Amino acid sequence: MKTNENIVAKLSERQRRHLRGLAHALEPVVMMGNAGLTEGVIKETIRALHDHELIKVKVRGADRSARDTLLLELATRTGGELVHRIGHVGVLYLRNPELSRIVIPDAI
Repeated sequence: MKTNENIVAKLSERQRRHLRGLAHALEPVVMMGNAGLTEGVIKETIRALHDHELIKVKVRGADRSARDTLLLELATRTGGELVHRIGHVGVLYLRNPELSRIVIPDAI
């Protein structure tokens, strides 16, 4: 599972809206605690993205700008795309090139 091979093109607003709709019913599968962005969190996020493609990540105990920074850094380090953040929960997407389960609309 190398993240360098999984480059995600920037998502259009239409694609983000579609992914937000799919993520609505999901529960967070990765929890980021007071320790912040650890190697364990990164590895678990990579595994979850590989298995599910679209996941929710919950960040505890940080202020808004710190949460934004942590989620953007997590997306960058995993090769994924931060689709959306609301409150303490962020939605990440990374297409699995071997077995894509999610079909997203064209960028137009």
